[in-house]
Amino acid sequence: MDQGLKYHLSDLLSESIIKVSPVLGGDISKAYRMDTPNSSYFLKLNPTGDALKMFQTEAFGLQCIDNSNTIKTPKVVACGKVKGSAFLVMEFIESKPASSKDFETLGRQLAQLHQSSSKDFGLNHDNFIGSLPQSNTLHTNWSAFFAQERLGPQLELAKQKHLLSNHECPTEQNITSVVEPLFKNIRPTLVHGDLWQGNYLISKCGTPYLIDPAVYFGHHEVDIAMTKLFGGFSNNFYTAYSSMIPNDENTTIRLEIYQLYYLLVHLNLFGKLYYSNVMSILKKYF
Repeated sequence: MDQGLKYHLSDLLSESIIKVSPVLGGDISKAYRMDTPNSSYFLKLNPTGDALKMFQTEAFGLQCIDNSNTIKTPKVVACGKVKGSAFLVMEFIESKPASSKDFETLGRQLAQLHQSSSKDFGLNHDNFIGSLPQSNTLHTNWSAFFAQERLGPQLELAKQKHLLSNHECPTEQNITSVVEPLFKNIRPTLVHGDLWQGNYLISKCGTPYLIDPAVYFGHHEVDIAMTKLFGGFSNNFYTAYSSMIPNDENTTIRLEIYQLYYLLVHLNLFGKLYYSNVMSILKKYF
């Protein structure tokens, strides 16, 4: 780590940093553990143009989740920019593998988070999904929000990147006509927005934490769809969750359609590796 940055962070923390260790796992930003005589902190660094805005919206999302008083998030200590790099400093959570009991707690607390509601779908500002912009323009209708703010922008980006052709992409009208019968009686609830297995932690004492959110008010099943896309959540998690928020006759179909959004994001971030998965859902439903 650059010494100037280290001194700057020491001043912000009002503590000397005695050890800095790289942390593996992030593919967007560099990550470090910083140890002081009294505490440990988690540091993200990113020199790209959107990095400060990404970190600011991440900090806001963590605070939104924390304000729900349902599930914990790491405390944000500082966010800013120095020497050409944006930084985000949070408390460091000593974590452990999740036990069956931990998964039950995570499922129950996620269901509690999903009971935090709003009158509109979206958020009062845009944020990011991974490193891609995520539009959160407010809507009163979930079908319109999902078509215009989720699938539409990702399909357009895929066309611009020549990852999908025009004839492979459904129109907004087509998307809306398909999802409207499936999206009835849905109310806006606070969602993490990017809940894969790398975005939760279980502390050493068994407390679940959510990290790296892409929050907005949407349908609670979008988080469940993401948990099922790449795995990493046990049956205990789903049993505890569904005991509080049960499935209905259209849940299975909706989960697959919601997974299309995340697969399009991965297509746009990582390329043709995700093309067949995207096309499978597009051909099935649109």
